[in-house]
Amino acid sequence: MTYRSSWMTEELDVFRDQFRRFLARDLAPHADKWRQQKLVDRSAWRALGEMGALLPSVPEAYGGLGASFAYDAAVIEDLESVVPEATTGVSVHSGIVAHYILNYGSEEQKLRWLPKMASGEFVGAIAMTEPGTGSDLQGVRTTAKKQGNNYVINGQKTFITNGQAADLIIVVARTGGPGAKGLSLIVVETAGNDGFRRGRNLDKIGLQASDTSELFFDNAVAPPENLLGGEEGSGFAQLMQQLPQERLLLAIGAVASMERAVRLTTDYTKERKAFGQPIIEFQNTAFTLAERKTEATIARVFVDWCIERLIARELDTVTASMAKWWCSQKQVETADECLQLHGGYGYMQEYPISRMFVDARIQKIYGGTNEIMKLLIARSL
Repeated sequence: MTYRSSWMTEELDVFRDQFRRFLARDLAPHADKWRQQKLVDRSAWRALGEMGALLPSVPEAYGGLGASFAYDAAVIEDLESVVPEATTGVSVHSGIVAHYILNYGSEEQKLRWLPKMASGEFVGAIAMTEPGTGSDLQGVRTTAKKQGNNYVINGQKTFITNGQAADLIIVVARTGGPGAKGLSLIVVETAGNDGFRRGRNLDKIGLQASDTSELFFDNAVAPPENLLGGEEGSGFAQLMQQLPQERLLLAIGAVASMERAVRLTTDYTKERKAFGQPIIEFQNTAFTLAERKTEATIARVFVDWCIERLIARELDTVTASMAKWWCSQKQVETADECLQLHGGYGYMQEYPISRMFVDARIQKIYGGTNEIMKLLIARSL
């Protein structure tokens, strides 16, 4: 029996059919090169834009498709299933950065930035984490001070997805005193910004094709009209309002990865023989895959329900935290079990399961560590 997500429509079926063919034909052949260069080509961003896969839930007036979040969910699922090398960058660009601009930007800001993001001409990033500040965003030390006709930004960010490619970076900066009320979100345009510098493309154990960078701001400038929300001190509230969508995007990717791991491993164990029979006929193999398929289905049903809630604007932070921690935990466990069933071949990088294993591990860390997720859930008890 094939399970069909409750948020799917016939219109979305048509889009996904074309999109999957495009991914397999036009992007997947370049995945090895992207992993080696630690960067997805700009031509891929533009091709995704032409397909309507970037910013699909942004209104047509700003270059998007004017669709619901269901289209974002479909894009992330299909990327994870066909070209996972592009999942993280697109998720940040489309599902996170664009929605800060859409929700808090002025009309002028939206018209200036969103169409270029939708076409893939601009790549977006958001700079929260600092060398000494990860989960505790209230401890951000990067400053943005009004000097003359500009904000002058000083500080350092790290672990920034799309950091090497980004043309627009939403910077979490301190415009006021200590604590949450002193934070603001300011969009830094990187072209010709002399005080802005990209550091290393960080050498990660997984997500090899996703550029992840250190960023340095040494008297970088941004005009006052690049402040999101119109008034200083709104940054922390804006971040908190957008976290449910960010965490649900991670859970969506986790479910798609689990399903792919089970599918690939089932196919492998049907072909691989030991002691004269396919290894799927051994009870340990069959039971392991049965358990993992069951958990993937449970995750799928829960995440589909969360997607419905988000579309209805009813997804709360606690439920999104549950989805993020549980699905990412099960993703890691599933990748580990499925690699084991591949035997020694599972440890070879030519097999997708090996990459899925190392790529999965970060899911328990970024977007809020799973320990923080449990803390948020516990506070609701």
